[in-house]
Amino acid sequence: MYQKTRAWIELNMENLAYNVEQMKSRLPGNCRLMPAVKANAYGHGMIPVAKALNKLGIRDFCVAAAKEGAELRKAGIEGEILVLGYTHPEAFPLLLKYDLTQTVVDASYARLLAGYGKKFKVHISVDTGMRRLGERSEHLSSILSFWEYQNLAITGLYSHLCVADSLSPMDIQFTLMQFQRFDTIIDALRQKGINGFATHIQSSYGFLNYPEFHYDYIRPGIALYGCNSLLSDQPRLTLSLRPVLSLKARLGSVRPLLPGESAGYGLTYTALRPMVIGTASIGYADGIPRSLSSNGYALLRGRRVPIIGRICMDQLLLDVTEISDAAPMDEVVFIGRSSFTQDDQTFSDEIKAEELALQGQTISNEILSCLGERLDRVVL
Repeated sequence: MYQKTRAWIELNMENLAYNVEQMKSRLPGNCRLMPAVKANAYGHGMIPVAKALNKLGIRDFCVAAAKEGAELRKAGIEGEILVLGYTHPEAFPLLLKYDLTQTVVDASYARLLAGYGKKFKVHISVDTGMRRLGERSEHLSSILSFWEYQNLAITGLYSHLCVADSLSPMDIQFTLMQFQRFDTIIDALRQKGINGFATHIQSSYGFLNYPEFHYDYIRPGIALYGCNSLLSDQPRLTLSLRPVLSLKARLGSVRPLLPGESAGYGLTYTALRPMVIGTASIGYADGIPRSLSSNGYALLRGRRVPIIGRICMDQLLLDVTEISDAAPMDEVVFIGRSSFTQDDQTFSDEIKAEELALQGQTISNEILSCLGERLDRVVL
């Protein structure tokens, strides 16, 4: 089946490999990457991304749900797969069948796992300030007690930084406090003779803004895919990362819009002049935020064209008046670069995921992870 028909994603695996090497070049000591491939690898496609990473020598992954881990195993992915989130007891068999490592989200959950009657590989989550998951760092005796459960094979200890993306003085102070709390737990365990567990607390911004802190793993997410969360982000550690994903669609129709005529749901856009509009075969069900209605751009033949009217579930309208000879089946780029040469003149422009997020008043993590399942993922 030809995959570039209606709307699709293109994955540049050379850029993924480049990003991996960039990160590896700055890793301290024996630290390894544990890429976050949850949420369909941030919309990129969990299976093709994980397979590419396996070929690059990556043997550690983290996901949000046991179901994601099971899908990786079914696809032949090797190495440790850590489930970062809560797993319901009814899904415990998935952990065992597919050799997944489960997060201990708190003391009561540790008892639940230990009482199941089977031995689980686990990482202990420590709450150092996020207040989301993990046993609170001040509950040292409770954390120590986890090692007493015979059915918990503890292979790791981790936490999560909540403001590592910000370099404001207050947020830096809070992040440093989180590191200190985590280190205190590690030191206390080792003083009790407890060793043999891996440690990790840094995801993308924890690594890029605090590279001086050294643990056993880095959990890169958005940075691995060559993006920042926000267009304004300027991390302390500058890496030359390249976007892995491009998002494209076809023009399904090109037609005139006469002065005074309105278009789209709600007839919210009215032409003030003779126009040519194009219908792109992509919509909010594919991951284009509805907030970009009359508020965003796409690229057609190397130039920007405005989104007009309300974005529909499966289609949206573009003002293509300034693009001479725009025609059905033309390629439209929503994330990525478009280049076109006409009459010895070359037009070229790029829209990054961060820019799309800025226009949609969100972050690139959300834009990418919400890209729809019906989009074909084409590996270049």
